[in-house]
Amino acid sequence: MSAVSRANWQIHFCVVLWGFTAILGKLISLDTLGLVWWRLVLVTGALALVPRFWRGLSTLPPRLIAIYAGIGVVVVLHWLAFYGSIRLANASVAATCLALSPVCLAFIEPFLVGRRFDMRELMFGVAAIPGVALVVGGTPTSMRLGVAVGVLSAVLVSVYASLNKRYIGNSDAIAVTGLEIGAGLVLITIISAVIAPETVFVLPSVRDGTLLAVLAIGCTLLPFAVSLAALRHVSAFSATIALNMEPVYAIVLAIVLLGEQRELSPSFYLGVAIVLAAVFLHPWLVRPSAAAAADRPDPGRSDSA
Repeated sequence: MSAVSRANWQIHFCVVLWGFTAILGKLISLDTLGLVWWRLVLVTGALALVPRFWRGLSTLPPRLIAIYAGIGVVVVLHWLAFYGSIRLANASVAATCLALSPVCLAFIEPFLVGRRFDMRELMFGVAAIPGVALVVGGTPTSMRLGVAVGVLSAVLVSVYASLNKRYIGNSDAIAVTGLEIGAGLVLITIISAVIAPETVFVLPSVRDGTLLAVLAIGCTLLPFAVSLAALRHVSAFSATIALNMEPVYAIVLAIVLLGEQRELSPSFYLGVAIVLAAVFLHPWLVRPSAAAAADRPDPGRSDSA
């Protein structure tokens, strides 16, 4: 098997692991603050044991450290919104809302990165609106707040993805990830200390602790490390196409493992199909030049998962 083929399989393996994030968020019995706090603690603790993190951190100027810490605040707000959406609705709804992030990027990235608006991207954003309307109409009234919070999580993904794209430069990806997650941990600790110290700062049950370890190591650090290695051999375009499958995997897993199809109407899945069609067609039709590079390595790319 060639290096490119192996890298493509590795990327899809990572996307499947990320698809389990919503499922684990549903299965863990902790409230949203507790779940996010423990995930941040475990990931930060693991990264602190990696020498590469400290080496990379020592090379960053104070200005970039402050910027990455600020991005980390947006990251943790996204996690709070994402898991809040799961609690207020279900894993399928949260995953579908997350699929809106490429659409949100069409509106947000030009502002934050400083490029011109692409009318084709705006058209894809508008094309997804009927799908969003069907998703909302296909959910019970009791889940509508969860949909709104899920859309907020997609907006926050677009914000921190755009900021990372603008500021990542040649910074070490592990150092950046550690800074962002560490800053998020500081924020969530302060929030938890004020709002709910009696429920957040307690040891989880054995069951929740095991699921949290799987979430932190199996669905965060492991796919991050594997995807980082794979991105040396595949283009950004190929990776983007694969990452668009994450909501699909999450919805399928939610149906198989949680039986969530009983909670949602057929119009919900029609809306999902429209949103995903916009997401998948976007990179093919908006950036056709990327297709030509799809099979070429992109060794200079680095991402933080």
